[in-house]
Amino acid sequence: MKALSTAHAATLRAYFKPDPTHPDCTAMHTQNLSAWTHSHVFDAGNQAAERGTRLVMWITLAMMIVEIAAGLVFNSMALLADGWHMSSHALAIGLSAFAYAAARRLSQDGRFSFGTWKIEVLAAFASAIFLLGVAGLMVFGSVERLFTPQPIHYQEAMAITAIGLIVNLACALILGGAHHGHDHGHGHDHGHQAHGHDHHDHGHGHGHGHGGHDDHGHRHHDINLRSAYLHVVADAATSVLAIVALAGGWWLGWSWLDPVMGLVGAVLVGRWAIGLMRQSGTVLLDREMDHPVVEEVREVLAQFSHGEDGTRVADLHVWRVGREKFACIASLVTHDASLTPQRVRHALSIHDELVHVSVEINQCDDGRDGHDGHAAHRGHRH
Repeated sequence: MKALSTAHAATLRAYFKPDPTHPDCTAMHTQNLSAWTHSHVFDAGNQAAERGTRLVMWITLAMMIVEIAAGLVFNSMALLADGWHMSSHALAIGLSAFAYAAARRLSQDGRFSFGTWKIEVLAAFASAIFLLGVAGLMVFGSVERLFTPQPIHYQEAMAITAIGLIVNLACALILGGAHHGHDHGHGHDHGHQAHGHDHHDHGHGHGHGHGGHDDHGHRHHDINLRSAYLHVVADAATSVLAIVALAGGWWLGWSWLDPVMGLVGAVLVGRWAIGLMRQSGTVLLDREMDHPVVEEVREVLAQFSHGEDGTRVADLHVWRVGREKFACIASLVTHDASLTPQRVRHALSIHDELVHVSVEINQCDDGRDGHDGHAAHRGHRH
């Protein structure tokens, strides 16, 4: 076993021995690796959204304290209920603000292989679960009121609801402004080259720019900001429904309208929560292989195929590492000895959204799969 290990080590040393004639294989790499390394901060953050969510959290907390205090002073259950209801939204919005701060402070932490952006996505997923719980409580409360009606102080309740609606609309405007004003993260072109024998090479380039696509509607937006926005909009929507229900009960005597509108609001909030869970869950589980950028990558790789025995894609992985940024791993099998990882990465560099690209070239000789003639890749598995 020792002799085998020594022989294997000698083979590996010969295999990875740099070619002194290659322009990139000079003594430079022993002094400075900057041409081969890059930052893993793929997303520049959203400072406007961080400030906006923090401000909205404090506004919501202030309104919550005022309502609870007024409820205790005036012995109003309506005020107390609305105050405690706002506490759930304050907690969820606070979670969004915390996620922004955590992602920013940990952005240089090397333990995160592909950056800290998914901290924000994780917060959005947790917020969606919270929002779904609020919808469930709304259903429970509405059904209870439907079968056991309670006397409603319409004037007081409408005044409280109107104030809450105004506050929520103001918060929605703040978060909406944060969305339109936020900066998008941009990758960096490090222009490093790879040797033909490299197994994994990481390339970044913005090339001549990508024409851009809509990225499936809102999927490229800030998911964490959207989660905070949904909490505010959900509260505003339920306030509008409450005003309609209270007006119907006050003027027409339809007391049943209050719990019915509560159920309608619960369904609306529940649908928003499920949509947010799907959106954030897609990112967390790296379910991105149906994204348009994947087809664009396949089209680029297809350019290297020349007939039936040409280059073929053996393996391809694409996943999101930022709002509009993706990482890609591609494994190609070819008879073309001139095909190198840097050629493939250069072809892919036209797509600005690809900020971390790894390319593996497997040379196939007379039907025997091998990696540059050294390692067999028959039955390659991951």
